[in-house]
Amino acid sequence: MEPAAFPPIEDSAERARVEVAIDDCVRRFYAKGVKDTLLGPVFSAIDDLDHHMGIVANFWSKSLLGTERYQGLPFAVHINLPIEPEHFARWLELFTESANEALPKTQAEQAIAKAAHMTQCFQAGLFPFVDADGKPSRVPAQ
Repeated sequence: MEPAAFPPIEDSAERARVEVAIDDCVRRFYAKGVKDTLLGPVFSAIDDLDHHMGIVANFWSKSLLGTERYQGLPFAVHINLPIEPEHFARWLELFTESANEALPKTQAEQAIAKAAHMTQCFQAGLFPFVDADGKPSRVPAQ
């Protein structure tokens, strides 16, 4: 597990409240994403959205509370999705809104910082090249 940016929450009632807030955040985010003109087609292609949201909530539970429910590799899941560089800014914008609406301030700050880092890492991994016009690309310029 990566080092926590904030002190761990030891109180079980507070941990339970944060778990509920995480679920709310994820649901808000996906509700916005499905309706979004840019992200909607990508989000709508998810076969079992409820199951997927559970996986994402587990990811954020691990990230924010140190639980062990998520054991996946988020980057690998996104490699073959039809996403382009412009999707990332919108993804982060909607996630930031949802985190600020649903999560306690400290966990919202922590989640937004992690999400921003993830967008940078995912973009670098998915678009490691630049094309002839200088735009990020999945393949080297010809």
